[in-house]
Amino acid sequence: METGTARPLRIVLTVEEAAERLGIGRTLMYALVTAGEVESVRIGRLRRVPTDALDSYVLRLRTCPHGPEAA
Repeated sequence: METGTARPLRIVLTVEEAAERLGIGRTLMYALVTAGEVESVRIGRLRRVPTDALDSYVLRLRTCPHGPEAA
């Protein structure tokens, strides 16, 4: 029986956290968000990246061998 408390999975990340999850730099992540390559949402004054937007971005990269800019 587990006695520790499990952390709930977050459905949105900061841009910095999203960059870390993808293994890229913060500047490139902001560029992807600005270009619309990775979906983001505003929550008040904050910019957040839904975790499923990262999944969608990686899936597009996998299905298009030259990256999304070739599409």
